[in-house]
Amino acid sequence: MFHIDLHKLLNALVYNPKDPLLFNSGFFLYFFFAFLFFYQFVYKRKLTRVVLFTVFSLYFFYKACGFYFLFIVLSAVVDFNLSNWIDRAPTQARKKILLVFSIAINLGLLFYFKYTDFFIGIFNDIAGGNIQPLKLVLPIGISFYTFENLSYTIDVYRGHFKPVKSFWDYCFFLTFFPKLVMGPIVRAADFIPQIRKDITVSKEDIAKGLYLIVGGLFKKVVISDYIFKNYVEGVFDQPLLHCGLECLFGVYGYALVIYCDFSGYSDMAIGIAKWMGFHIPENFDSPYQSTSITEFWRRWHISLSSWLRDYLYIPLGGNRKGKFRQYLNLFTTMLLGGLWHGASWNFILWGGLHGAALAIDKMRMEIFGKVKRVRSAAFLLLQKALGLFITFHFVCFCWIFFKAGSFDKAKTILHQLAFNFNAKALWPLLQSYNTVFAVMLLGFIIHFLPRKFELGAQRFLSILPLAGRILVLVAIIWVVIQARTAEAVMPVYLQF
Repeated sequence: MFHIDLHKLLNALVYNPKDPLLFNSGFFLYFFFAFLFFYQFVYKRKLTRVVLFTVFSLYFFYKACGFYFLFIVLSAVVDFNLSNWIDRAPTQARKKILLVFSIAINLGLLFYFKYTDFFIGIFNDIAGGNIQPLKLVLPIGISFYTFENLSYTIDVYRGHFKPVKSFWDYCFFLTFFPKLVMGPIVRAADFIPQIRKDITVSKEDIAKGLYLIVGGLFKKVVISDYIFKNYVEGVFDQPLLHCGLECLFGVYGYALVIYCDFSGYSDMAIGIAKWMGFHIPENFDSPYQSTSITEFWRRWHISLSSWLRDYLYIPLGGNRKGKFRQYLNLFTTMLLGGLWHGASWNFILWGGLHGAALAIDKMRMEIFGKVKRVRSAAFLLLQKALGLFITFHFVCFCWIFFKAGSFDKAKTILHQLAFNFNAKALWPLLQSYNTVFAVMLLGFIIHFLPRKFELGAQRFLSILPLAGRILVLVAIIWVVIQARTAEAVMPVYLQF
């Protein structure tokens, strides 16, 4: 009996491709409690704390993606040394050569795993070749830590900060497990100064961390996973079997699924970091409350959009070389942002649509921003409502291409919406999926709640005694267990 239990324990400790370690995994609770147990003894000892965190983070990554975790170790070794060589290089020319080398290694590794088969397919289509795809498995998190590596070496090259001299510190920054798998993409300039500071966790940090963790878990499992498995998945898998009205609700549902999935995971990462005494910047700010596409990208996946702005849009020329170049730079940045999401024409079209919309929105602001008119409060309210309606539906339209596995499926959904809408199906549909639509409604209500409700909930948690906070956490975990689908739903951005 003991041998069997030991065997099960060993199996639980090794990587299982069918059950990778994520925040919503059952094993994560054991991992996190084990980490907290050791962390309480060493958090005041800076070097020991860094080593412990790095070791646990690397184990977390191993449990998430197997031996692909060695790639992040390799990239840490490469960029730690290159950044220090860049800093010490005697001439600007040598600094630039080392930076280009760093960019080539990071993007080369990303390109090999993420885009090789895509370009093999393009070559075969254009040249009539017969090269067999390599069917490479994309290492989890590679897009996120590649961008962190790049921002680090680029900022060192620009002279924005001095590189760390301790390899442990760099590993700590790169592998910090709360943000390791799916971000947010953290800038070294924001995070590295925190590594060696004294750890202080206030009651407010505990309360906000708890709010973010339980709220993120609720959004991911109770809302996103439930809607996806019980409705959205079926619509996108076989759109021809669903009328346009069903497809419309499927698109609305997916807008909520991808937001609650990714923002829920980001919230958990930020909340866990707060409990450890570290600050990770906000990654989502109620994006569907946006009244323009420009505002949407200030609120959606903030760490990626700001990264693309600082390391792609501005180096391309930003808005410094005339209006046409500004519009072209916006379009190019979003096109490449779409390609970052995946090796697919669907993602490229998604990025291109957003890039074109951003350029048009900038043009609109240029034209109408110069016209000064006295507008009534009713007019401004109507303008805001119309902007919110148009922005939300444009984003939903683009989500069709983002989610659909092929252009054919996307075209089928659009065909059903345009030519087979069947409004009469509304009442039977609401009856058949009443629980799903109730959860969808709850999700949108939570999303559109004013910020003061979030702050009020955090204040309430901050005045609760420890027993009350534990009770809240246990209650949410119980709800999550009850709502959890039989088949685990992998986070959307795990594939990126």
